[in-house]
Amino acid sequence: MLRYVVRRLLWAVVLLALVSALTFAIFYLLPSADPAQLRAGRDASPATIATIRHQLGLDRPVPAQYWTYLKALVLHGDLGYSWFSQASVGSLIVDRLPATISLALGALVVWMGLAIPVGVISAARRRSWIDRLTMGGSLLLVSAPVYWLGLVALYLFASDIGRFPLLPGADSYVPLTQDPAKWFTSLIMPWLVLAATFAAVYARLLRGQLIEALSEDYVLTARAKGLSERRIVLRHGLRAAITPLVTLAGLDVGILLGGAVLTETVFEIPGIGSLNYEAIRDGNYPVIQGTVLVAAAFVIVANLVVDVAYRRLDPRVREP
Repeated sequence: MLRYVVRRLLWAVVLLALVSALTFAIFYLLPSADPAQLRAGRDASPATIATIRHQLGLDRPVPAQYWTYLKALVLHGDLGYSWFSQASVGSLIVDRLPATISLALGALVVWMGLAIPVGVISAARRRSWIDRLTMGGSLLLVSAPVYWLGLVALYLFASDIGRFPLLPGADSYVPLTQDPAKWFTSLIMPWLVLAATFAAVYARLLRGQLIEALSEDYVLTARAKGLSERRIVLRHGLRAAITPLVTLAGLDVGILLGGAVLTETVFEIPGIGSLNYEAIRDGNYPVIQGTVLVAAAFVIVANLVVDVAYRRLDPRVREP
């Protein structure tokens, strides 16, 4: 197991290097707006733009710029500095990370709390009216874009502009350390919106997995022994069917920790996703590089954790 983890960690380093190189190439080699021009302003003189380009190091060859960036990253963990605020990219990400973690983990609890009972009930009562109702509703939620669902939720239920004011709306996020009660209420609507699509996908997946598990020979044997249907479904079928959901949840949380861009933007949550959106809007390349690299690291770490956990949970998985 240790050798497997070490090998995966080495591959993680290689993948992060490839991600950083690809991100650097996309934003420095492909045609785009001149960052020096954006920073200088519309009416800046060529001399001012040239001075800013020199200050930002943009007048150097692209390979030299990337080598400088890579050395600072590897030797000092330095992700660079924002071209507009001069703040450290690392500090900007650390400041935004608690909001993203709150959003991602809270949404995970909501969508798993909804998906598991819905999937179990639909599988246990297959082809019933409740199965058709839940799976039809799941299909609708899967088809609904997150940004549209968020805007509709704000229009209907936001306390400031909603038709039926029930919950705090956009720009209401409060850090957990500042006020736990307001932190919780400010995230209820974003949690529900972000969890809606995931819950629908997971419920449909669990239903299919559970139906397949309930047709296995050991389940038929349990029924023949006279075990109750409730015990068969929860103790035997669900344990076999839920493993793929755990694997998928780990990867999805890794992706969300890199920033739920649409949800954070719609609800004005100061997380990594909204930081990335602001950086793309402003052409702030060091911040874009930093957020993309952090997002990739979260996905890689989540993938590693899921693989290790899966090898522990499923004895059929063996190291090649």
